[in-house]
Amino acid sequence: MHLEITPYDPDHLPKEEEIPLPDPRFYEAVGGDAGFRKLISEFYDRIVESDIAFFFPQEEEEIEKIKEHNGKYFAEIAGGPKRYSEEMGHVDQIKMHKPFSINEKHRTEWLGTWREVLEIFAKDVDPALVESYFRFLDRYSKLLVNRPRNARAFEDLAKV
Repeated sequence: MHLEITPYDPDHLPKEEEIPLPDPRFYEAVGGDAGFRKLISEFYDRIVESDIAFFFPQEEEEIEKIKEHNGKYFAEIAGGPKRYSEEMGHVDQIKMHKPFSINEKHRTEWLGTWREVLEIFAKDVDPALVESYFRFLDRYSKLLVNRPRNARAFEDLAKV
C-alpha cells in the first residue's frame, strides 16, 4: 500500500471540482457502518493525542460528538450513506475551515494520522481502494491550508 503525502505548493493547488471522490467501494471494504465507525473513532482518538490536538476539544463527550458528526462526512465521501448531506445540505468545507489557522505542518500531521489508522484498520482491504481514499484526503487537504508555513500564530489572520 502506497499512501503518499504529496508536497503542498500554494502555486499549484488543485481545483476542488477536479478532485475525484474516493472509490465508493472503500466504505464497504472497511466493514460498512461498523467498520467505518471504528476507523473514525481510532482516527480521532489519535488526533487528540497528536501535535494538532489544540484544534479539537479534549472533553470525551465533545470528541464523541465530533466522531459522530465528522464520521458521517468521511463515510459519505468514502461511499457510505448520505447522512451528512441529508442533515447538513451542501457544506463548503474550505469556507468552514477558514477560521482555523491551518498550515502545511498541520496538514502533514493530520494526513500522517490518517495514514497510521488506514495502515492498521485497512490492512486487509484492496490497496487500490485505500490509496483512492487517501489520495482524496491528500489532495483535498491542500485546499484547507490557509496560513503560510512560517507565519507567526494568528498574525496573518488579522489581515483577512
